[in-house]
Amino acid sequence: MSGEVYIAGIGSTAFGRQPDVSLLELAAEAGRRALADAGIKPADVGIGFFANALAGKLFGDLTIGQNVFAALGMSRLPIANVENACTSGSTAFYLACLAVRAGEVDCAMVIGAEKMCVPQLGLLSSGDSELDTLLGLVTPASFAMRARRHMAEFGTTVEQLAQVSVKNRSHGVLNALAQFRSEVSLGEVLASPMIADPLTRFQSCPIADGASALIVCSESMARRLGARITVRAATLSTGNYDNPQDMVRWRTDREGVEKAYEIAGVGPADLDVIECHDAFTIAEILHYEALGLCPVGEGGRLVAEGVTALGGSKPVNVSGGLLARGHPVGATGVEQIVELTRQLRGNAGARQVHGARLGLAHCMGGDRAADTKSMTVAVLAA
Repeated sequence: MSGEVYIAGIGSTAFGRQPDVSLLELAAEAGRRALADAGIKPADVGIGFFANALAGKLFGDLTIGQNVFAALGMSRLPIANVENACTSGSTAFYLACLAVRAGEVDCAMVIGAEKMCVPQLGLLSSGDSELDTLLGLVTPASFAMRARRHMAEFGTTVEQLAQVSVKNRSHGVLNALAQFRSEVSLGEVLASPMIADPLTRFQSCPIADGASALIVCSESMARRLGARITVRAATLSTGNYDNPQDMVRWRTDREGVEKAYEIAGVGPADLDVIECHDAFTIAEILHYEALGLCPVGEGGRLVAEGVTALGGSKPVNVSGGLLARGHPVGATGVEQIVELTRQLRGNAGARQVHGARLGLAHCMGGDRAADTKSMTVAVLAA
């Protein structure tokens, strides 16, 4: 299983509240754009993966992926529906890469879509089967506790936390597909309503409707299509839920990143552009440390000094990230890889990272017993 995998096509819809557009319409639109970008026909696709976290819960539809691919003219190929919390899309990408690398197909298509701006959504959590969740440890509270612990151990300040939002909202201004396209000041972030102390509303990602799609292919097909972005690594990790020595970081976060670096033959110093899971401001700071962008405890300093801003030496979430672009769960992991592809192609417009040749996408989904339930890393190269 050593065949090269390439990104052949990408496509996205806008992210945000789209009350008049159905989940199927969003997904099909992203898929059509990816097919057009790759310059291929539906018949060229050998397998399809549809990523979605909530359709079964909200709409009672567990096979919506088949409907989406049928709308694109694909009804006689294997299709898998993938649900894996916030990593649903990146897990689907991982599976698509496996299929191509193993030689099962020359071409695989991934579509991630979510319809979240609906009245019946309710609270998202790590699962009602978890005792901690039933006792109140819902997602915002979990991240807030990590933020407080980081502040106590390393002196991280509320201003440093808020600076992540300031940065990502400024990046979102440059992304025509982002949900929020206006800058916010440090004072505005800190003065926004408190969600779970110390995390305010502007430090918490918004729900959104949206879809993203991409097409991966073999080296031989890439030559025919002129595709040049390679997948150096695509990993999927699950925690072991035994992390008693460190209640701030997720152990699988660090270990999964190290595994991806080893597979890709690169390290943090080699990265030009990064998209990571900034569901809350503290998450991005913790991921800086897991990615090796700075020593443990110095993530707050990194963002305060502008290192991770567009124009800095390690730009992170130049798309706006989840905080500005929005977080339609099933689409998020796909859109991170789509954004890296834009950057490595050199066509990201006003938010282009000059000379970007190597990019990393990081996503996580759910946590349990101080570790993450699902964590993905993808490394792409031009």
